Amino acid sequence: MFQRKGSLSARYMDYTQRVIGAERSGIADTQLGMVLTFVAGAVNAGGFLVVGQYTSHMSGIFSALADNLVLGTLSLVLAGLSALVFFVLGAACSAILINWGRRRERRDFFALPLMLEAILLFGFGLLGAFMQGTALFTVLAVLLLCFIMGLQNATVTKISGARIRTTHVTGMITDVGIEFGKLVYWNRASMKPGAEPVRADRPKLRLLLVLLGSFFAGGVFGAFGFQHWGFATCIPLGLLLLILASPLLLNSFASRRP
Repeated sequence: MFQRKGSLSARYMDYTQRVIGAERSGIADTQLGMVLTFVAGAVNAGGFLVVGQYTSHMSGIFSALADNLVLGTLSLVLAGLSALVFFVLGAACSAILINWGRRRERRDFFALPLMLEAILLFGFGLLGAFMQGTALFTVLAVLLLCFIMGLQNATVTKISGARIRTTHVTGMITDVGIEFGKLVYWNRASMKPGAEPVRADRPKLRLLLVLLGSFFAGGVFGAFGFQHWGFATCIPLGLLLLILASPLLLNSFASRRP
């Protein structure tokens, strides 16, 4: 399958293999990071319009846990704990799928959690189409979105060797500030002999700015989409992940057929 050299399907397969394959490069990490930060931004911003809560960063949820515990609003403490648990479960699920694939020497082990994320995004769209407006929908939607964000963040962390996070931007913005500080630092001529000059990691700075731009673009798309198209916005987001994951999974399935 996908063996015909130079064909469109072969080039497509080669591209997806580079982007989510086990053999990594800086370009592949950047391309994958752009896709996943776009999806994360869209889900986070669009999800807020739907459920009134951001589900990608646990810092706010953790802080809210402390606030609500002191205020005695135990129902909100339980809700925050549930969101936190499902984020952790999503990350754990990613680790299980990736390590399961590695132990079996599958070439598609990074594609497995991306395919699951696509399926869950479609599931979120169906959930909203049939249950929106009910109290149960809000609870299920928050938990599902937290699971998806945990799954995605763990996946890209494993793929990139912890170089990239996609579901929250606090760390990325902090790193931008660090590299910018290095960039404008004045290395005086009177430095001690042998002292290393302060130099910014320009490739890292460019990567961070690209990922931040992608997250913002995804947020605009998600907010606009959920406002105007409703839960149909989940379809292009899920398809984007399917486009990346399905070739490796199909090729792996075909290679195991007798």
